[in-house]
Amino acid sequence: MKRNKFLGNTLLLIAAVIWGTAFVFQRTGMDDIGPIAFNAARTTLSAIVVAPIAFFRLRKSLPTAGEARHLYLRNTLLGGLCCGLCLTIASALQQTGMVYCSAGKGGFISSMYMLPIPFLNLLVFRKRVPWTVWISIALGVVGMYLLCLSESLRAEKGDIILCFSALLFSFHILCCDYFAPKGDPIGIAVLQFAITALISWPLSFLVEEPTMKGLMGAGISILYCGLMSGGVGYTFQLIAQRHTDPAPASLLMSMESVFAVIAGAALLHEKMTLRELLGCAVIFSAVILVQLPIPSLKDLRASRRKVSKSPDLPTK
Repeated sequence: MKRNKFLGNTLLLIAAVIWGTAFVFQRTGMDDIGPIAFNAARTTLSAIVVAPIAFFRLRKSLPTAGEARHLYLRNTLLGGLCCGLCLTIASALQQTGMVYCSAGKGGFISSMYMLPIPFLNLLVFRKRVPWTVWISIALGVVGMYLLCLSESLRAEKGDIILCFSALLFSFHILCCDYFAPKGDPIGIAVLQFAITALISWPLSFLVEEPTMKGLMGAGISILYCGLMSGGVGYTFQLIAQRHTDPAPASLLMSMESVFAVIAGAALLHEKMTLRELLGCAVIFSAVILVQLPIPSLKDLRASRRKVSKSPDLPTK
């Protein structure tokens, strides 16, 4: 069990590094192609790369019993559909927002997907919201003000789009957390990529004008995001969420924001103002706090009552 958790945590940390660096390629890829076409190309590549692995793994992991086999396939297909729909909308919004934001700033706003997760857990799975969430939300609002808002309290277009993207990525993580232990994680991964590609290609021709020249110009960015961010990163996430507890998993995934700033500074020579850096620090603190396993106020009161009722130890 401990070995599986260590493996899961390691895979999530690697995924965070890949995703953080991917913001650089998402930013540069927009120089040659539109955001919807970019997502269509990258997820097509991800599906092609992961499909053979999913096929051979499914043959080995598929239960032989009739009812268990049916349930396993059902959860894999349903998980791929739900994760794919969430990923389609979330990635389209994120890629569009990256047109207007730096890689580092986009990475930190995207990391806000951790904050809604406890609320969504309460609404969907009836899990109680800890008191630390309210402090984290307050910190998140302050951090977003420092990072995104000008003195006139007006957010930029890309900031707003990325905030909606973060909300959709919250739904995506919950879908992964729910379906990954019940079905085949790599099968879910390839299905979500295929669904995103099937939706994104027609949409790109409706709202954009993708060309072969543009695809070739963004080839390096598509290759990195398709092979690494999609094929490796999201597959690692689904595998890891079978073995890792939600709190440390979310915390490790949120590290992508730090790697996004590092990659943006190292590869694109991006610079952030002192105010924006302070906003990043506040947001990252909120993301960490919301995932810490701090006992609830009710548990603390119960623990105090238990201590107060315990008999005094005999003295010598």
